Amino acid sequence: MQGSNHARALRGAMTDAEQRLWYHLRNRRLGGYKFRRQVTFGPYVADFACVAARLIVEVDGGQHANRTVEDATRTQYLEQQGYRVVRFWNNEVLGNIEGVLERLIAVLTLTPAL
Repeated sequence: MQGSNHARALRGAMTDAEQRLWYHLRNRRLGGYKFRRQVTFGPYVADFACVAARLIVEVDGGQHANRTVEDATRTQYLEQQGYRVVRFWNNEVLGNIEGVLERLIAVLTLTPAL
């Protein structure tokens, strides 16, 4: 599946954790920063991206516990493109959304906007 078609399909099949975080990121709700969801970067699709702050947010489920090498390769590629990558587990987003949002604000304020 091509990148944009794959991203479109992922937008329609967001996990509960992704939906919960998206509620707080959409429409500039988090500190006025504009986020996009399911954004294609080369061969990868990032869960969320704030292009102005060069920040990618990944929400990982249990399947990622066995994909550490693949995730490290993906993170390395995204960092080579000039992005910072922040990862959260699904249970963090679902059980501590306030803490997740606080961490994102902290990272965003440390990242100079374009």
